[in-house]
Amino acid sequence: MKSYVAVDLHRRRSVVMRRCGDGSTTSVRIENSPDNLVEAVFAGHGRPHVAIEATYGWYWAADCLDAAGAKVHLVHPLGLNWGNRRVKNDHTDAEALLDLLERGRLPEAWISPPHVRELRELVRARHKLVGDRTRYKNQIHAVLAKHCLFAPVTDAFGPGGRAWLDTIALEGAYKYRVDATLDLVDHLDAQIGDYDQVIARTVRTDPAYRALTTIPRVGPVLAAVFIAEIGDIARFNNANQLTCWAGLTPRVRSSDNKTRHGSISKQGSRLVRWAAIEAVAKQPNGSHLHTEYQRHLDRRGRPGIAKVAIARKLLRLVFFAMRDLELRCLQPDAQSGEAA
Repeated sequence: MKSYVAVDLHRRRSVVMRRCGDGSTTSVRIENSPDNLVEAVFAGHGRPHVAIEATYGWYWAADCLDAAGAKVHLVHPLGLNWGNRRVKNDHTDAEALLDLLERGRLPEAWISPPHVRELRELVRARHKLVGDRTRYKNQIHAVLAKHCLFAPVTDAFGPGGRAWLDTIALEGAYKYRVDATLDLVDHLDAQIGDYDQVIARTVRTDPAYRALTTIPRVGPVLAAVFIAEIGDIARFNNANQLTCWAGLTPRVRSSDNKTRHGSISKQGSRLVRWAAIEAVAKQPNGSHLHTEYQRHLDRRGRPGIAKVAIARKLLRLVFFAMRDLELRCLQPDAQSGEAA
C-alpha cells in the first residue's frame, strides 16, 4: 500500500504528517536534522511519496529524503492559495498538503539537481554584489551633489572619473564618507571579478552556454544567468511555456464573453526577466530585435511595453539555443551570406 507524507518545513522545527493506505493518519513535530526527518518520514514503511513546500532552506530536506529512497514532490507556494483560510497553522498546512498529494493535485515545482543549484548560487550572489556596488556608487553621487559637484566624464568610477575624484576639494565627514565608500566599491569590484572567473570555469564546457552567446548582446554574464535559472530546457515543451514560466506573459481574466488582459504576471524567475530585458536594451541599431523594438514602440508608444514584447522574442531564441545547442536562424545563409 502507498503511504503519503507531508512535511511542513520550517527553519528549526517541522511537522511531519503521514497517511497510510488504510487511511490512518499520524503526525509528529521534529527538530530539523537529516536523521530526524528520514526517521519520521519512513517510520518502518516502504518508499513514501513526500510533499515539501519550496520554502526557506528546502535543499537539505529534499536531498536527504531522495537519497533515502523517498519520492519527493516539491510544492510551489503560489499554487496553494492559502490566503483566505480561517485557520492556518503547521498542522492544518501539513494536512492540506497531504490531501493534495493523495489526490494528485499538488502544484509541483521542478527540483533542480545539485550542479544547477551551485551555479545558481554563484550567479545570484554575483547579481547581489553588483546591486550593492551600484548602491554604494549612488551614495557617492549623492554626497557630491550636496556640493554641486558632477563628474566631467560619463563613468565617474572609471580611470578618468577616479582621477577627477582625487582632485575634488571635500573636507570632514564628506571626504571620509566618499573615501570609505570608494574602498567598498573597489572591494566589490575584486569580488565580482572572482565570481566571474568561477562562473566562467563552471559553464565554459556547456554547449548550451556557447549557443546562447551567439545571440546578439547575450554575453558571458547573461548566458550564465539563463543556464543557471532555466536549468533543464527539456522540461518546457515549447518556447511559449518558457516565456510564461519567466513571468513575461500578460495576466488573463476571462468570464463568459469578457476577456481582460492585464500586466505581465512576474511570477517566474526575476533574474531571467532582468537578463532578457537587459539584452533587449543593448541591441545594436539595425539588428532584427532592435527593428522589432522600434516597430512595437511606434505602434504602442510606450518603451516598457515594447521592451517586454521583444524580451519574449529573445526568450524564444534562448529556448531554441538551449534545446538545439545552436541557432540556425542566426547562421549566415549559404546564398546571401546574411543571417536569416
